[in-house]
Amino acid sequence: MAITASMVKELRERTSSGMMECKKALVETNGDIEAAIEMMRKSGQAKAAKKASRTAADGIVEIAHSDGLAVMVEVNCETDFAAKENNFASFVSAVAQRVLQGDVEDVAALMDQPLHDGEETTIKQTREALISKIGENMNVRRFIRIQSANGAVYSYRHGVRIGAIVEIEGGDEELGRDIAMHIAATNPVCVSADDVPADLLAKEREIFTAQALESGKPENIVEKIVDGRIRKYLAEVTLVGQSFIKDPDTTVEELLAKAGAKVISFKRYEVGEGIEKKEDNFAEEVMAQVRGS
Repeated sequence: MAITASMVKELRERTSSGMMECKKALVETNGDIEAAIEMMRKSGQAKAAKKASRTAADGIVEIAHSDGLAVMVEVNCETDFAAKENNFASFVSAVAQRVLQGDVEDVAALMDQPLHDGEETTIKQTREALISKIGENMNVRRFIRIQSANGAVYSYRHGVRIGAIVEIEGGDEELGRDIAMHIAATNPVCVSADDVPADLLAKEREIFTAQALESGKPENIVEKIVDGRIRKYLAEVTLVGQSFIKDPDTTVEELLAKAGAKVISFKRYEVGEGIEKKEDNFAEEVMAQVRGS
């Protein structure tokens, strides 16, 4: 059967794959578009499985908003080259919109959702096709939703690698964006001292106590030293205790009080944080290839 340009065009539109790959699939299935789609999906699954062990620690953080709701997603790839690829960026944007419009609770459920309304192709299938097309492992790593009942949700994204969303009662849009930008820049652990995990605080107190005891100071002095260091630590790790990045003479707590505002919650994502990256030795890799040949 003759493979026409219109058949290739239709297959490209339905799979988002390259022209030559579509033509090859149509030739192998004798022009049967449905069979070609199935074959390409199977091929994509195989390639995705083969690349699954490769570390994907680059990528994009995307944020989307709608009626008091903000969502943030992180989608990973292996290199910044792939992260700049238009098809990858479009995929990440579409995933964020699906999270915004849907109600799934975890990534596993999200992957089974259609990428676009009215289409059968799932996020998982689109990811597999994209891996086949771009040649890198890719993963939808995580997402979060923050919806405000009594306030508003604001966001800030630094490039495509760092994002922050924050829920605030009171204040205005400028304040909300400033606080989100501050969170993106300083990476606080939590909103206030009351929110610091007890085990984290106990660990820091133990370290500060050991350091103070080494100085040979009396116990009553050590206790005061440790209390002072804990206060300093809390100022550094809590959002309201930090100096505001736009005005270091003012704390975030003072800034919020002046505006009659209160931060309820926040979340910050940075691409690749917490992912153990494999350090490749290029010279050894080349030598291994030489020895293998």
